[in-house]
Amino acid sequence: MKNIEQVLTGIGPRLRALRQQRGLTLATLSKTTDISESTLSRLEGGSRKANLELLLPLAAAYQVPLDDLVGAPETGDPRVHLRPVTRGGMTYIPLSRRAGSLHAHKLVIAPSAGEPELNVHEGYEWIYVLDGRLRLLLGERSVTLAPGEVAEFDTHVPHWLGPDDDRPVELLIIFGKQGERAHLKAHPG
Repeated sequence: MKNIEQVLTGIGPRLRALRQQRGLTLATLSKTTDISESTLSRLEGGSRKANLELLLPLAAAYQVPLDDLVGAPETGDPRVHLRPVTRGGMTYIPLSRRAGSLHAHKLVIAPSAGEPELNVHEGYEWIYVLDGRLRLLLGERSVTLAPGEVAEFDTHVPHWLGPDDDRPVELLIIFGKQGERAHLKAHPG
């Protein structure tokens, strides 16, 4: 990884190259950015250190991210490495990592033997069935959902989720510990 001095040394040549590629003079760039020609010249030559007050107007003038001006390193591997957790025949795959707020998971529920046990806890859940048939027990009600169907409910109501047959069921679940609800906005179409 580059040290700070290497990053600062590379800014001037990068700025000069950008200006020359765009066919701009120091005078034109000065008018666009409200930075004096002498300051721009010293910045490009390396005798003036870059700071945000200088770099932000230059990034705007060149219409490039600030990272391009300073030669920021690549952000690395963009893939998300999910860590599934399996408990009681349910495999939870976290899709979000924010503390508090809403949590999103993919949930795969294996068929199980025995009677469903209703649970109660803090929060609010929104579920979307991806594959299989989901049986949702909610208080005294029993509802079966097919792929593409959605349900939402307050988790203070006794509930249970599981396959409606002998195949696993896959679903997306959004859970809010503080009772947040998922809202979908329809756009006129």
